[in-house]
Formats: sequence, structure tokens, C-alpha cells
Amino acid sequence: MRAFEYTSPTTKQQVIELLGGAWGETEILAGGTDLLDLMKEDLITPKRLVNIKDIKELHGIQATKSGLRIGAAVKIEDLVESPYVRQHYQVIADAAREIASPQIRHMATVGGNLCQRPRCWYFRSGWGLLAQDKDGKSLVLQGDNRYHAILGNSGPAYFVHPSSLAPALIACEARLQIFGPKGSREVALEKFYRAPASSDQREHTLEPNEMVAEVLVPSIAGTKSAFYEVRQKDAFDWPLALAAVVLKVNAGKVQLARVVMGHVAPTPWRSSEAEQALVGKALSEEAAQAAGNAAVENARDLGRNGYKIQLARVAVKRAVLQAAKAGA
Repeated sequence: MRAFEYTSPTTKQQVIELLGGAWGETEILAGGTDLLDLMKEDLITPKRLVNIKDIKELHGIQATKSGLRIGAAVKIEDLVESPYVRQHYQVIADAAREIASPQIRHMATVGGNLCQRPRCWYFRSGWGLLAQDKDGKSLVLQGDNRYHAILGNSGPAYFVHPSSLAPALIACEARLQIFGPKGSREVALEKFYRAPASSDQREHTLEPNEMVAEVLVPSIAGTKSAFYEVRQKDAFDWPLALAAVVLKVNAGKVQLARVVMGHVAPTPWRSSEAEQALVGKALSEEAAQAAGNAAVENARDLGRNGYKIQLARVAVKRAVLQAAKAGA
């Protein structure tokens, strides 16, 4: 690991003053579960780390008049253990519980999880974010793409977004409060992510001199929700596909549906096709199957990842069926 300057500010304003104007100069340290790996592998070489653990206003889970406030420095395990989150936002608690291992959940933070870098093995092996050879051809399309995207994979990005928490929060219509030199701004989490068009872009719209301060989640009272993921093994492993759903049912039929998939595209993938397949239908095995089919109707096999299409279809179907059984 290369030498770096370590700073530990106590206010958000101090953080902004310490951040650089370009990616790679400075990095924010929260839980460090991803950042330190990237530094050890020499994939990023920041000259300064800005530790945000001592900033009190970035901590805490609070019920608000409009819903829920989650500080960016809240540990993932805090979401799992929060009685309020489990009672009122079970889909978020379930997503948090499936993340990594207990040891990592006690270190990793909400903000860090939402901003973590891709787990693509080409990127992690030093081939860059878009994994291209010297002629600009994709190594993913030419090589081993077993775990790569099946949706939104027209290029040049083929990795899958690594956060399991983001799809659940997007299904709940969460917003991020972002703090920067011009003060605070809010952005819908769904609009926060993007598929990079070049290697010097990040996978989100955060600027190098900005930070995620908190997550704001509106109330989902009166809805049914569920989270379902498929892994290769039940022990600590990255999901192959997952789905988070939030459904509003009236008079026995779905009035509103939000279906978000994870680990299938370069961004958390909201499926309007699956949502349309559910609206106006009674929750049944047939409706759940129709939603699963619709969710992957535009999926594309890159050569070795075709099996993920079926896994994503099943994840959506089972999430819908679990939501049907959930209480309002």
C-alpha cells in the first residue's frame, strides 16, 4: 500500500474542504471494507484519506414525519438490528441481512455500500473499469463473462452493480442527501447511478468533492414488500441475481408496483415491464410468473451468463410471491 495522508474531520464542511477536485486524489474512509482492498491491490492510489467516522450527524437511524432517515455512516448491521426498520421497512432489513458476513456488516456503512466499486474480476485485476484491451475491445465479451450483466449490457460497461441494499432502497423510492461546496442537494437514488461511458467516470453522479450525507426513505405503510436473492452458495457470497418489490394492493388487485433487480446490470435495474405485468392483477402464481417473464424479456446473453436470465426471472417471481404473503 502506498503512503497517504490521513485526516479525521469532525464536520461535513471540513470533509468538503479536504476532498480533491478529481477522482483518485482523495477518498472518503467510512467502514473501509472495500476501499482498503482497492488500495492494497494498487487499483486506487489516493494521496489523502478523509475519515468520516467522527462526524456525529452522519450517524443514527431516525423516524421522521415523512418516513425514515438513515445516516451515511450507519453500519449495515444497525439496519438489521433496528426494531423500527424491521417493523416498518422489512424489505430494507432483509436486504441488509443478506449482505456479506456478520463481521463485515459490523464494519461496512450504508453510504459505503451504496458507493462501492464493481466486483468485476477484470476491474479487480487491473484491467480498468470498462475492461478493454489496448485496441479498445472488451475483454468481457471476448472472455469469461459468467457473472456479468444481462440487462443494460449494450456496452461499454458490462459489470453488475454490487450493492444489494440499493435495489431495496430504490423500491422504497429513497432519496440521497448529498453535501458539497454549494451546500446540500437531494437526488432520487434511482437517478444517482449511471453506466459509465468512459473509464474516468464513476458509477454514480457524485462529484469528487461531494459526499453522501444521509438516505431519506418515505413511508411505505399500507404496502406489501419483499426481497429475494439467488446465490451460488448460502455462505458469504455475492448474489447472482436479486429482486426487491414494493406493492400497493387495493380491492385484491395490484394498484402500484415497484420492482427493482440487482446484480444483473451496471446499475440497480428497475423493471417497468414487470411492474406493468402486475398492475391491475390479483396477486397469484400466474401474475408472479408473468412479472418474472416480463422482467427479463429484454435480457441478453453475453455468451456464458445466460443462466442468469432464468435466475433473475425466478428472483422476481419469488419476491412477488413473498410480498403477497406479507402483511400490509
